[in-house]
Amino acid sequence: MNGAAQIYWDEFWKGGEKPAFVNAWMFGSLPDELAQLVIDGKKTATCSGNVFYELENEPLPAVGEYSIILNSNEQPVAIIKIIEVSLVPMNEVTEEFAVAEGEGPYEAWKLAHERFFKSELQKVGLEFSEDMLLVCERFTLIDVKEK
Repeated sequence: MNGAAQIYWDEFWKGGEKPAFVNAWMFGSLPDELAQLVIDGKKTATCSGNVFYELENEPLPAVGEYSIILNSNEQPVAIIKIIEVSLVPMNEVTEEFAVAEGEGPYEAWKLAHERFFKSELQKVGLEFSEDMLLVCERFTLIDVKEK
């Protein structure tokens, strides 16, 4: 976590007992646009490829964890709390979940995610498959950083 995110986290919990663990990250393809959708309440879900957690030996997100959302300049813009995590093959993601990602109707979601995953998988020498396992998260917006 960078210094700006740490300061934001510490200030948010000032006077209270803060959770021991927090992640700070930005959305992969369009960090500023997607962060704004979270702030506007239009994005309440996200997903990532399970294979990337495996490759990086990272634990999966868990219900109750907090994350600081960063913009493309790695500055904190919001805090979210995970309220649901599930592993779902990409070709079984529901339209309702896709819409909760805030990026349009199901077909637009599918095309954008296919394009993104193909590109990211190619970087690590893997091929895309429509049944690739996704880590699907639902979250609630906890705070928006004042500008």
